[in-house]
Amino acid sequence: MPAFEYVALDAAGREQRGLLEGDSPRQVRQTLRDRQLLPMSVTEVTDAPGAARTRSADGGTWAALRARLSQPVTLGGGRIGARELALLTRQLATLVRAALPLEEALQAVAQQSERPAVQRVLAAVRARVMEGESLATALGGFPRVFPELYRATVAAGEQSGRLDTVLERLADYTEERDRLRQRVLGALLYPIVLTVMCVLIVGGLLTYVVPQVVSVFESGGDQLPWLTRTLLSVSGFLQQYGLWLLLALALGGLAVARWLRAESAQRRVDRWLLRAPLFGRLLRSLHAARFTRTFSILTGSAVPALDGLRIAGEVIGNLPMREAVATAAERVREGAPIGRSLGASGLFPPMTVHLISSGESSGRLEEMLARAADSEERQLDGMLTALVGLLGPLLIVLMGLFVLLIVFAMLQPIFEMNTLVR
Repeated sequence: MPAFEYVALDAAGREQRGLLEGDSPRQVRQTLRDRQLLPMSVTEVTDAPGAARTRSADGGTWAALRARLSQPVTLGGGRIGARELALLTRQLATLVRAALPLEEALQAVAQQSERPAVQRVLAAVRARVMEGESLATALGGFPRVFPELYRATVAAGEQSGRLDTVLERLADYTEERDRLRQRVLGALLYPIVLTVMCVLIVGGLLTYVVPQVVSVFESGGDQLPWLTRTLLSVSGFLQQYGLWLLLALALGGLAVARWLRAESAQRRVDRWLLRAPLFGRLLRSLHAARFTRTFSILTGSAVPALDGLRIAGEVIGNLPMREAVATAAERVREGAPIGRSLGASGLFPPMTVHLISSGESSGRLEEMLARAADSEERQLDGMLTALVGLLGPLLIVLMGLFVLLIVFAMLQPIFEMNTLVR
């Protein structure tokens, strides 16, 4: 039985919103009338792109009136985040393990959530499950909320009868991936904030402080030292063309972003990033950790190796590494080992390739994939710590040198005046 989202008016004219299940929009509108509510719009919960057309009680069209209600619920848009997905997955796993029927478990998780987006999605999934669809198929109606990795793992869990265990693994995986993302962002936040502060401080000194101080010496008519004149030229340029410079930088950033939309340009930049000193090793560890962690949970959930390899490759953000996984999948299809196929590209860390090959030969591929992910995440943490420890003092020293140069340029005329007086 499908789920419908409604907007109705009560006897006092107040707007009421909610979810109801019914065979058709007409039945839902009749239910609302029985509850002494005047239906304004009734929309079936769906993940189809675009705004759905909704009809009022007298059959009129309200497409523009409630278009927001029919907008798709997306994970990438932030309306259902990774933490919320992990929480509802863990709650569902607990209820399924307690032998609660799946439709009742979905209803209970929806009731426990305080987010309307989560309630809408789970109500629609429950409605499709009650119609006889499997959970994985029902989740397929919301591909932007539940990615292919999630759906394939759930399908394997349903087929093997280990749905609760698979859901627990999915929750662990989602939480671990979110923690990895938070660690990377947290490590890069300090250098970024420090860089912005350095630019603002130096820009403020050049734009406002330097002209006011040096103007005192210009009024004397004496020729200023070359360093002071250079500083004044830079200050004058920033005062006159600073806003145009910011506009040019913004337009340049937009042009680069548009250029990167082309696959050839993205491939070229990603390949260059992989060759960059230190940063390239950081990227290799990050994407290798994502790949092996994803491949591990898929393998442990009894997803076929070829499907798991293909799905795990999709979580890699670097285009050359993603294409290397696709090439490796073709070689595996022809009978080649996974480790050797991945190692042929030369893009994955040797330790990761070695552990995967060891897992294949020993029959412990899942364990070795998890061990490879742990190893890469440890190296990633170490490199991020070293990077932050290096960039922080380096940026402070650079800012100090700039400020020292500005101060010296402003004080040099005073030193020369003292020399002339003597």
